[in-house]
Amino acid sequence: MSHQKTILAIDNGTQSIRAILFDLQGNIIAKSQVPLLNAYFSEQPDWSEQHPTFFWDSLCRACNELWKQPEVVKESVQAVAITTMRNTVVNLDKKGNPLRPAIIWTDKRKTKSIKPIKGFWKYAFKFAGVEDTIKNFQHSCQAAWIAENQSEIWDTTDKFLLLSGYLNYKLTGEYKDSLASQVGYIPFDYKKHQWAKGNDWKWQVAPLKNSMLTELVKPGDKIGTVSQEASLLTGIPEGVSVIAAGADKSSEVLGSGCIENNQACVSYGTTATINVTSEKYLEPIAFVPPYPSNVADAFTIEYQIYRGYWMVSWFTEQFGKIERDLSLEMGITAEQLLDKSITNIAPGSNGLMLQPYWSPGVKIPGPEARGAIIGFSDIHTRAHVYRAILEGIAYGLREGKEAIERKTKRPMKKLVVSGGGSQSDVAMQITADIFNMPAIRPHTYETSALGAAINAAVGIGAYDDYQEAVSAMCRQGEEFTPITENVKIYEQLYQSGYKKLYQQLKPIYQKFYELFN
Repeated sequence: MSHQKTILAIDNGTQSIRAILFDLQGNIIAKSQVPLLNAYFSEQPDWSEQHPTFFWDSLCRACNELWKQPEVVKESVQAVAITTMRNTVVNLDKKGNPLRPAIIWTDKRKTKSIKPIKGFWKYAFKFAGVEDTIKNFQHSCQAAWIAENQSEIWDTTDKFLLLSGYLNYKLTGEYKDSLASQVGYIPFDYKKHQWAKGNDWKWQVAPLKNSMLTELVKPGDKIGTVSQEASLLTGIPEGVSVIAAGADKSSEVLGSGCIENNQACVSYGTTATINVTSEKYLEPIAFVPPYPSNVADAFTIEYQIYRGYWMVSWFTEQFGKIERDLSLEMGITAEQLLDKSITNIAPGSNGLMLQPYWSPGVKIPGPEARGAIIGFSDIHTRAHVYRAILEGIAYGLREGKEAIERKTKRPMKKLVVSGGGSQSDVAMQITADIFNMPAIRPHTYETSALGAAINAAVGIGAYDDYQEAVSAMCRQGEEFTPITENVKIYEQLYQSGYKKLYQQLKPIYQKFYELFN
């Protein structure tokens, strides 16, 4: 008996791991989701760590839950592809066992003692005015921190992998990873999509040897096959091909169908981003590279708000007890209740404006940046603050869109919105109004997993190229059209308010930075 061909996509996000079975038309056949209820632990303030085996065990559980669903036929699986959160690192010994907990991307620890960059690079950075950006890389490099503070662990580290490389290793037994997953404080050449050459400045920062790194595989190419041991633990048939995909954001861009350089993908996830696929290497900010795209040999230009839609969770946790309690009684989410509470609040939140820098960026904003809410009066409520959060994130990403357009010299013609925030009709309408563009939902919320599935579909030859695969597997969902009156209000607030806010507050932020850092 023949079965339709399927792709298994595994998406290891910040809050859950999902095993999703797609057909070759991009439809979800079945899905299993394992919440990461204890996503990280902190032995010190600002640390975020988790045992690598926790992620692998959760992956195995998600897969085994998937096979229990009656519509699933294991034998239909043609390939597996993994996408994970970025900049999460794992140390392994010579037997492939973890030596310490993984340091997760939300970790804020800093290396205290950094050495000046030597040689040509020292003068190049000074001339370019990016010394603070490079110092941030030095302070944030996890490998440097481990070598400095846990030398006995570093001395016995045989492999230093990103989470994607660890999970691909557990599936195949091969130390191989997608080059489209290499986003972090590692010696990766973002322009040539390979490990940096020996004279690159990144080797001065990360105390790594080439032998500690994985073999890089282009997205869409084969990493290996599911091993016997992995098959026993996950239930995935032994010998199934494992195809290289990419990190979560670049997978989201592909899964949203944004593969042209005038198509913008807004991601309302834990980190909020706006991304554009480009055939050219264009740095959105000097010495801040475009990341590898899930489309082989292409780049994804990215502008990010580091904490992004985490702010919605933060607000709900800190100020939404009423909605949290009601949500349990009503069987809907607290965020849905908060959305209802702001539908009658006019655009602009009655003069309340938020700058969403609860965590600073790499360079813009600078390390001194903080969040701000201005314009309070006695008419404002919690609901106004919630709406101001949604508006502030959209303002910030519109600023990113304009920065990308200046770099590419191409206006955006299409805006696709993915991630958890895209499920909010209110957030979608606010986005359309602030960007003054139709805001489009993809046909599925699971765009990261779909992007990985597209890589696998191309990898097994189901489609000749990504254009053909996207045409077959990506479809447009609901479209939100800008409301003229709202656009006028937001345009005035954006130009005369939001765009001036950071520069006006920067001296105060700088003083706070000196006092508290």
